[in-house]
Formats: sequence, structure tokens, C-alpha cells
Amino acid sequence: MSTLFIADLHLSEQEPAITAGFLRFLREDAIHAESLYILGDFFDYWIGDDDPNPLHSKISQALNELKQQGIPCYFIHGNRDFLLGSRFARESGLILLPQEKVLELYGKRILILHGDTLCTDDINYQQYRKRVHTPWIQRLFLLLPLFIRLKIAAKMRASSQYANSQKSASIMDVNQEAVIEHFKKYQADWIIHGHTHRPAIHDIQFGDKTVHRGVLGAWHDQGSMFKVTETVIELISFPL
Repeated sequence: MSTLFIADLHLSEQEPAITAGFLRFLREDAIHAESLYILGDFFDYWIGDDDPNPLHSKISQALNELKQQGIPCYFIHGNRDFLLGSRFARESGLILLPQEKVLELYGKRILILHGDTLCTDDINYQQYRKRVHTPWIQRLFLLLPLFIRLKIAAKMRASSQYANSQKSASIMDVNQEAVIEHFKKYQADWIIHGHTHRPAIHDIQFGDKTVHRGVLGAWHDQGSMFKVTETVIELISFPL
């Protein structure tokens, strides 16, 4: 048996090929797994569980079908879909997790998270993240009419894309000290995350211990998953 991890699909109505690839992934890969973990930025944006976007219903139904087959699906919020809430989770069968979670899998301690909190060199982003995760700001936003929320989300995405275009690649990657601190804090053998869109497995040596950081790729031209079994942890790319 295996446990699967994915992140950064950025599902939207503007990218039907990615949606089709994800639905095929559920039918052909996830159906054979013990469980599936989605590590954030599942959707390109999320303005509230009350958004009547038909894509949300399609995805909710597909996830529910997976649940009916006895395969649980867990979710960690990303920086694009941090407002995904209990209503959608209930309707889709998703199990919401905290932003950092340690799993004991096949004798290994694996820390999972979206990954944006590791990018501590990007000070402007971390300040933005702190603001939008303020509970009263989230409550206020969700009280706004849907059309206003859509406009705000579009403006924020455009601002984020412009800001990122002005930053160096190194600033938007993880900070190595932050990574080491997480390994020490959680006594983890592995960290698996997304967010940076730089799929790779990094071996890290500190003290007399070698640990591993696995980075999921974004679903642009191909899919990306980590497959964890009793014998191996592998990063797998596949066509959509």
C-alpha cells in the first residue's frame, strides 16, 4: 500500500486540463492508495465556501466518491486557498489539518506543510501572510458580497504576480535555517511540502543525521506527487 501527497494544482475554470488530470489521478492513482494528502493551493483562489462556482461542486463530488471507497483525503491550507472552510470540507469529505502535521508512516516521521512558512527571507510575503490570517480580517472579508470578494481576489492575485516578478529566486525559496529548525522541532526524518514549485529531493546533513526535504511540483504541464510506501519515498511526475 501507499500514501500519496500532492500540492499546488491551482484548480480553476480557466485550466480545464488540470482539472481533468486531477480527476484522472483520483480514478487511476488515488483509488489504490491508503490515503491522499493535499498540501495547499489546491484551488487557485478561494473566496468562501458559499461561492457557487460549478468547479467546486465537481471537485467535491469526486472527493466524496474517493471517500466512499474508504480512502481518506486530508487537506492543509495553502496561500491561495486558506479560506477553504468546514462547509466545503463536510460536503467533500476532506479532513482539515493544521498548517504543520507530523505523520508516522511506515516507520518514518514525516512533517507535512504547505511550505510558505519556510520562506522566511521573503519578509514582505510573511507580513502579508500574517495580515490575511488575522481572524477578524477573514471574518470581515467573508461578510462581503461575492462580487466584491471576487474583485479583491483578482486584484490580490495580480499584485502577487507583479511582486513575485520583482523578487529574486532565492528570496522566494525556503530558508535553510528555517528548514533545520523544523527538522529539530519535530524530530522528523522527512519534510514534504509544496509552494515553491521546485520539485526535488534534498538530502540534508546536520550532526550525525541525514534527513530529507521533498518538494512537490506545481501542476502546470504535468502532475506531481510523492508516493510513500514501506520501502521507498519517491517523487513522481506524470502527464495530465
